[in-house]
Amino acid sequence: MRGADIRQEGLFSYVSAESRVPKRHPLRPIREMVDTALAELTQEFEASYAHTGRPSILPEKRVRALLLQVFYSIRSERLLCEQLDYNLLFRWFVGLSMDDAVWNHSTFSKNRDRLMQANIAQAFFEEVLAQARAQGLTSDEHFSVDGTLIEAWASLKSFRPRDDSDDPPQGGGRSPDRDFHGERRKNETHASTTDPEARLFRKGKGKEARLCYMGHVLTENRHGLAVDARLSPATGTAEREAALDMLEAIPGRHRITLGADKNYDTRAFVAATRALNATPHVARNTTHRRSAIDGRTTRHRGYALSQRVRKRIEETIGWAKEVGPVRKTRFRGVDRVQFQWLLTLSGYNLVRMRNLVAEAPT
Repeated sequence: MRGADIRQEGLFSYVSAESRVPKRHPLRPIREMVDTALAELTQEFEASYAHTGRPSILPEKRVRALLLQVFYSIRSERLLCEQLDYNLLFRWFVGLSMDDAVWNHSTFSKNRDRLMQANIAQAFFEEVLAQARAQGLTSDEHFSVDGTLIEAWASLKSFRPRDDSDDPPQGGGRSPDRDFHGERRKNETHASTTDPEARLFRKGKGKEARLCYMGHVLTENRHGLAVDARLSPATGTAEREAALDMLEAIPGRHRITLGADKNYDTRAFVAATRALNATPHVARNTTHRRSAIDGRTTRHRGYALSQRVRKRIEETIGWAKEVGPVRKTRFRGVDRVQFQWLLTLSGYNLVRMRNLVAEAPT
């Protein structure tokens, strides 16, 4: 018999969000790792809040919500708060009960700035990495480095002379017309009025120049986990400078290897790498000049192995740009974009660790 289409809601509900999430859902092991990392950051959270006044949004819940934004490619805080209002999976992951009110998106954005000021993204990244090391998932001898462009939240129309000497734009509306033909625009003389810290840069010959930042990542070669990350203005030497900074920050004084692409094949970088007790397994660039990598390095079997394994770093950067929100950032300024870059790579490590643990033999 055909049932009735009754839509009357029950007065009471005894079903929790916890009971609605499947036991084998992939977010469950990630939630456990996130909670472990957040528990280690209690002192940092306490130091960033006053001891009087009204209670704010719990920072642990904010971090979990920001991770959901990374995992599910949610493009704005407004959409995130909308999802939290009716998505039971999101409520469970963040730690909201069925009846808890959801924050206003503007309040959520303002409270996110508090996490930036306390450098929580860096601390959370390190705590996640500490769990990977404790489980033996990382290598402390073999690493790879690379950089990528992160498009800024600014239009080329905003890239104007610093002395404001150009002609005003023609036409009306929100996006008036501008004619850039014949005009030489350089970072030394021009700056974006929308995001002054962004730089006009192109990755290679024949590529279009864009306002962007440069994200840098250091991965270990055992499973491709990110072990360090930096963000800087986009310059021709930023990749090599950031690589040396991350190389110097690797703990210990033992001999290590560093794989990289042809952009790192310069005499200065290779010499600086060797001075830091690291063997530069850099791809040889013999297109227009003599390579700084000679037979002392290339004759060893480890060099060819590093050249193959280092390509895993493209998976890290690819995930951050395709799944994560860093192909084109929504933030302005180095500090804000770095917060997003670190949180995105933390999300990648969490997903990668979950998969590695699930594949491990029992």
